Amino acid sequence: MKKQGYVYMLTNPGKTVLYTGVTSNLKRRVAQHKARTVPGFTQRYHCTQLVWWEHSDSIYSAIGREKQLKGGSRAKKEALIQQMNPEWRDMSDTL
Repeated sequence: MKKQGYVYMLTNPGKTVLYTGVTSNLKRRVAQHKARTVPGFTQRYHCTQLVWWEHSDSIYSAIGREKQLKGGSRAKKEALIQQMNPEWRDMSDTL
């Protein structure tokens, strides 16, 4: 059985920072970010608001997608967010 994956983007309250990550359990991972138990970039910049996510049937394809997004411009990431979530609201309550 293949492990599924998720690529996701978080932002901070001022929407000045975007973080792109990958996980096999989106609900758990977002909860960790919100509790600020994940040391590093998201904790330092208060990235706790889930503004975009994408499901993949395989964790490997999710990792590939994450690399693609991280290599892209902020404008491309913002366009993806605008398509799914034009108000940039925190989508964590819909998981």
